[in-house]
Amino acid sequence: MNRIGKAAVLGSGVMGATIAAHLANAGFPVLLLDLVPENLTESEKSGGLALTDPKVRNRIAAAGLEGLRKMRPSPFYRPEYVSYIETGNFEDDARRLAECDWVIEAVIENMDIKKRLLAGTVVPHLRDGAILSTNTSGLSANEMAEILPAPIRKNFLVTHFFNPPRFMRLVEIVSTRHTEPGVAAFMADFIERRLGKGVVQAKDTPNFIANRIGVYSMYNAMRHMVDMGMTVEEVDAVAGSATARPGSGIFGTADLVGIDTLIHVGNNSFSLLSEDEERDVFRIPFFLQEMANKGLLGNKSKQGFYKKVKGEKGDSKHYYDYISGKYDECRRPTFPSVGAAKACGDPAKRLAAVVAGRDKGAEFAWRTLRDTLIYAFRRIPEIADDIASVDDAMKWGFNWDIGPFEMLDAIGVSEFVRRTEREGFKVPGKLKSVERFYEERHGKACRLDLAGGRYAEVRRPQDAVNLSILKKSGGLVDGIPGASVVDLGDGVFCLEFHTRMNAIDDGILSMTGKAIRRAEEEGVGLVIANQGRVFSAGADLANLAGMIMKGAYKSIDRMVKNFQTTVMELKYSGVPVVAAPHGSALGGGCEICLHSDAINPHAETYMGLVEIGVGLLPAGGGTKEMAIRAIRRAEEGETDVSPFIAKNFMNIAMAKVSSSAAELYPMGFLRHGDAITMNLDRRISDAKRKVLALSCNYRPSRPLTGLKAPGRSVGATLKAQLWNMKMGGFVTEYEEHLGGVVAGVITGGDVPAGTPITEEYLLDLERDAFVALCGRKETLERIEHMLKKGKALRN
Repeated sequence: MNRIGKAAVLGSGVMGATIAAHLANAGFPVLLLDLVPENLTESEKSGGLALTDPKVRNRIAAAGLEGLRKMRPSPFYRPEYVSYIETGNFEDDARRLAECDWVIEAVIENMDIKKRLLAGTVVPHLRDGAILSTNTSGLSANEMAEILPAPIRKNFLVTHFFNPPRFMRLVEIVSTRHTEPGVAAFMADFIERRLGKGVVQAKDTPNFIANRIGVYSMYNAMRHMVDMGMTVEEVDAVAGSATARPGSGIFGTADLVGIDTLIHVGNNSFSLLSEDEERDVFRIPFFLQEMANKGLLGNKSKQGFYKKVKGEKGDSKHYYDYISGKYDECRRPTFPSVGAAKACGDPAKRLAAVVAGRDKGAEFAWRTLRDTLIYAFRRIPEIADDIASVDDAMKWGFNWDIGPFEMLDAIGVSEFVRRTEREGFKVPGKLKSVERFYEERHGKACRLDLAGGRYAEVRRPQDAVNLSILKKSGGLVDGIPGASVVDLGDGVFCLEFHTRMNAIDDGILSMTGKAIRRAEEEGVGLVIANQGRVFSAGADLANLAGMIMKGAYKSIDRMVKNFQTTVMELKYSGVPVVAAPHGSALGGGCEICLHSDAINPHAETYMGLVEIGVGLLPAGGGTKEMAIRAIRRAEEGETDVSPFIAKNFMNIAMAKVSSSAAELYPMGFLRHGDAITMNLDRRISDAKRKVLALSCNYRPSRPLTGLKAPGRSVGATLKAQLWNMKMGGFVTEYEEHLGGVVAGVITGGDVPAGTPITEEYLLDLERDAFVALCGRKETLERIEHMLKKGKALRN
């Protein structure tokens, strides 16, 4: 097998259907099959349909597909990708499995059902050389393999996607004793490269890696909660981002996973792990089964450990009191240790600060982490051969900021051992001899091999770039606290932001100019990228709010002018510039991208010009760029500019943010020749390759003149639409005003249609409008609300 062109997914339940959706996201045609219904529905009967009708026979798979269309957030990068999926049923369409290079079984988690489907439906129709995998979350791969013919066994393995497959990065690959190593290696590379996933090689043990450790940690936390008399809400105040785990905490995560799923994994662990020293931890807590009996299943039933309750003053959040069996209103408990940790940007430092505390929250954090980290240590080599696989599984599958062995390094292994033994708990002998689990050696990230006692390089996908390692190994060529310039090799430099949320400040703008000059004088091009949680949340709002309150409007004008000058330097540099955004790229972050020669985003990039939300307009060249792109589209097609202007205007006026990188094409942010990277770790190397390709025959351009302004008539049309929206209650009076300001700038101001204008003229228009809006009290109200609440104010 050297390529996969078409896939089949067997089972159209939530898991199977969403796997099919993600394959469609990657551009693969998918055959989605399920059972033939046994009975007609009432609507089918009234419609005169028979059980032999194809619509009836494909009903279950078709319902799975329809469910994908309705899911929010969508499992598709773009709605039209649903067309890549074709539905059918096991009886009529099994023969079509011969068309497929990869067949994924994703039916109910029941060994007998899976065996019958594999032996009776798949085996007779699977083509020679095709790969067959099961999406089990913990059933024995070897047991399934035994019912397969020898030629198929060698191509059979587990590919365990985490739910939801589009958003969860982890895929656990489990080989059987018969799987050819080359097949497992091919699938790991394919799933990483084409599907964008983080792959770990797990062993054929119950619940594999992530669920084994993750569910243990959740059940263990419940045990300590009861022992310490804590509430669900108090636990989540500690066991969330403060201790390097997801902000949803233990119980918010349980609601997301589903209480019934959590019980299933716990029961599976308890029944199969007869030799596990911590087996009793997997006994289902009394309250968990009671919740399931009541139908309190989490997010899927809109009530679990948490639920929203409607009241006169709006919705309020309530938590489940496991003693009374009733809900109580959330009180947002606080602990001094957690409060102190919030000041730490580094998750490892946050965790260490909480564990070192002396309050009840710190004690709970210590107890639960102590047990979980020892449990994870004892699982090597039972569930995985190396510590990095366990850490990656927890980060990619359970959204932990750092994995168990990284947590031990954060606390300090020797300190962890001393404290544990001081409290009378047994520590594994081998753990006592460890100084650190991770080190950087010879410019490479290395992890401790527990079996050999030596350090080995951490495996990463080919072409993965780690800016932190590069900087520590001599790649840092310039830097300040908020930004760095890193040498990527081959004459390509990288401009990296590292402020809080990568907000763009004067320091970043200054370093951007230095990066451009460095690339022009010593290299062939520049990549703009970082490896923080987000690419950039935009400009520094707190600083702007302070300037507004001081009435420093001349300083604001200079600040905006500096931003505009910087992005114009990017756009007209002497070498190609490629932006490689990921996560959020908002406001000024989006404008940086729009002024680059090309954009190479990660697939999960959420980009938009969102300044309206804080009572402003894009003034870092964003409004100007949207005007120019509309004007050029009209010139290329020799047609009216109005529809192109209207579309770009609405993107700004409605603060539209892409729900994926693929949506950036219809929004007009990505252009022909831009590419999307599926795997986050490859994004920077892909951008570097783009720079090298552009540099071969690069022709720097010059600032634009002679642009034909759409003019006041088009602006008037846009303002009339805003008035209609206000009268219909869709926008507020101030939002109508803000939209009118944007309309005036994007159409070139109060001039007749066709008036020649320049790029610099448009920049002046947007800057003047920005400063004027800063003088409005409504704008300051919006900025302050965003800083306090993290969401837009509709004033």
